[in-house]
Amino acid sequence: MNSNGLRFLMLSAVAVFISLRAVCQTPFPEVLDKGTLTDQMKYLEEKTRIYEDYRAIREDMFQKIKVNAIDSLTASKSKIAGLMKLTGTLNSRIDSLNSSLASTNESLQQITRTKNSIKVIGIEVNKIVYNTIMWTIAGALLLLLAIGFLAFKRNLAVTRNTKKDYDELKAEYEDYRQKSRLEREKMSMDHFNELKKLKGK
Repeated sequence: MNSNGLRFLMLSAVAVFISLRAVCQTPFPEVLDKGTLTDQMKYLEEKTRIYEDYRAIREDMFQKIKVNAIDSLTASKSKIAGLMKLTGTLNSRIDSLNSSLASTNESLQQITRTKNSIKVIGIEVNKIVYNTIMWTIAGALLLLLAIGFLAFKRNLAVTRNTKKDYDELKAEYEDYRQKSRLEREKMSMDHFNELKKLKGK
């Protein structure tokens, strides 16, 4: 037999072996193409047998599940990396928002302090304290004004009464003076008349 015939015979045998193997193997079930890894593992567990603590798995199914597992792990790693990046971005955003919130709270407290206080002679005073002091001063001034008014009214009444008494006293004095003058003149006339009488005797 020549080498060409031997080569032909070998090629024919390989071709027959491959075609027989292809005919014997069943096609992949749909679960290995479209199912989740959990479903694929469950399928293998149900469809394969255990012999002396070893599980017999078809090589092509094992390679398919291996590729599927690596693809799932790669996709999960990629998803985890994306989520980690998103988490970092969100944490950075949260830090920025917290910083902004702290700044806003500080500004709000400053505005509240400014709103609730008033400057008096360069000193910041709480508005409630300022209002209390001002109303106390205003009340004291009103009280002093009322006391002053009452004192003035009383003094005015006393002055009027005193003037009235003075006028009455003045009128009485004038009356008394007139009477005294008339009596003195009368006495002088009587005295003069008595002297005349005495001289006439």
